[in-house]
Amino acid sequence: MARAWRGLRSILRQLIRRPLAFIGLLIVLGFILVAIFAPWIAPYEYDAILRGAARLPPSSEHLFGTDTLGRDVFSRVVYGSREILLIPSITTILSVTIGALIGLYIGYRGGWVDRVVSRVLDALLALPALLLALVMLATVGSSPVGIIIVIVLLYTPIVARVVRSSVLNLRTMGYVDAARLRGESLSYTLTQEILPGVLPALIVEAALRFSYAIFLTASLGFLGLGVQPPSPDWGRMVNEARDSFRLTPWAMWAPAAAIAVLIIGINLLSDGLRRIFRREGQMG
Repeated sequence: MARAWRGLRSILRQLIRRPLAFIGLLIVLGFILVAIFAPWIAPYEYDAILRGAARLPPSSEHLFGTDTLGRDVFSRVVYGSREILLIPSITTILSVTIGALIGLYIGYRGGWVDRVVSRVLDALLALPALLLALVMLATVGSSPVGIIIVIVLLYTPIVARVVRSSVLNLRTMGYVDAARLRGESLSYTLTQEILPGVLPALIVEAALRFSYAIFLTASLGFLGLGVQPPSPDWGRMVNEARDSFRLTPWAMWAPAAAIAVLIIGINLLSDGLRRIFRREGQMG
């Protein structure tokens, strides 16, 4: 635990030295705090229809204005941060965990197991992500659980391929051969000897998967296949505001800008992490 804490502090210090990466970290942390404290930040409930307040432009009372129904856009964006962070977080954790286990195993074992599983992963990766998501959601249904299942199935093969590539470079290292000669179990060799060398690439890949999961979740919401009303899904908010864009452009720009800023922040952070781990790898 102490070693992990020291490593985390070292990464944080290096992020601070990289302005863009540190800005990305602040953006991500800011959205997380907004999601956690949404009930205290939002002045209204996300589904509250305010009488006589339809189509109001941004003001001190309504920071992002109101939509055609009289709902406060700022409150909906604030509460929507929970949906846009929760589902991608769950899918990222699951896909990274499952993908890492598959990649570690097939990369270390090699042989026919590696060939068969790799061909299955290639087949899944050959299809466009959004198209495959639409087909899957038509089968499992549009619900938070369905979205999680679909995104995990989409991103697990990608993570598995990244981890497999790293394992292929590590399995011939001397310390891995030493563990094998000592008679260590497969689980010990994978988790204690190989996994630490894979972690840098895995952390960067997790940040990228999180970014893509947010974009895919918002895209599904825009198409009407995401979290269903009255939940304030940002993608659905953009779709609902299209018809009244001339009257209430702020109702579309606010959630669209929130999606863009969050994804940019995650990408800046992941790029900083990638550079840090690459530098440490070169120094090592």
